[in-house]
Amino acid sequence: MSISGAGGMSATYDRIGIGYRHVRRPDPRLAELVHRALGGARTVVDVGAGAGSYEPTDAEVTAVDPSQVMLDQHPGPKKVLASAEHLPFEDNAFDAAMAVMTVHHWNDLRGGLRELRRVSRRQTVFTWDPEHQPELWLIDEYLPEIRDLEHARFTPLSDVVEALGAHTVLPFPVPHDFTDGFQIAYWRRPEHYLDPVVRQASSTFAQLPPSLVEPAMARLRADLESGAWRHRHADLLEREHMDYGYRLVVAGEEEPCAA
Repeated sequence: MSISGAGGMSATYDRIGIGYRHVRRPDPRLAELVHRALGGARTVVDVGAGAGSYEPTDAEVTAVDPSQVMLDQHPGPKKVLASAEHLPFEDNAFDAAMAVMTVHHWNDLRGGLRELRRVSRRQTVFTWDPEHQPELWLIDEYLPEIRDLEHARFTPLSDVVEALGAHTVLPFPVPHDFTDGFQIAYWRRPEHYLDPVVRQASSTFAQLPPSLVEPAMARLRADLESGAWRHRHADLLEREHMDYGYRLVVAGEEEPCAA
C-alpha cells in the first residue's frame, strides 16, 4: 500500500537515495537498542523511514517518508508519502513512533515531534547532539565545512528532549565495525571515506560541493599512504567504540506495550 501525502517539499533523498541500501546496512547493535526502546509495540509508524532500517520485524509497521525514491527501496507493504510535520493519521493511531537519523532533515523540528506525540503513545528518536565533544577527526583535519553544515541542521539534544517530554536518553557509542554507513561509521576505517559511493550515501557529503570534498579526500589519501593519519590517531586504532554524541531519546509510555 502506498499513500501519497499532501505537501511538496523536495526531499534530499530523492537526489542521493539511489543505491542507499547497499551502503546503509542496519547495524544489529543499534537495532537492538531501538527495538528495546519500542517496548514490544504491535503497531509502529516509522517517520523518515527511508529504506526501512531498524524497523521491528514483529510489529505492523507503517513507513512514512517525503521521498518517493526512498519509499521505492522500502520492503514493507505499508508506505505513506508524507512529511513528519503533517502525518495523515488519527490521534494515538499507533502504539509507538520511531525516527532514526531523520529529525535534522525536517523543516519544523518541533512541529514534527508534536506530530509523533499526537499519533503514538510512545516515541523513540535516534539523533546526534551537535554540542557533544569530541568531534570526528575528519571535520577538524580535512573538512571543517562539515561543522557549519551539521550545526545548522542538527538541533541540540536538549531541545529534542524538551520538545518530546522525554523520560530516557540512551547513549550509543559507535562500534569500530558499524555497518550503517552514515558519516561517523568509519571513524576507525578512514580509507572508506575515499570511496565516492560511500560518500554519496551520506547526506552531509552529498550536500558539499566537489570543489571542497575532492581536495580534502586527496589530502586524506596522501596521509593514509604516508602513515601520517595512523601516527596521529594511533589511540583510535586501539578502541572498540567511540562516543561521538549519538543518542536514543525515548518519550511517552514508560511501561512496555502489550505484546
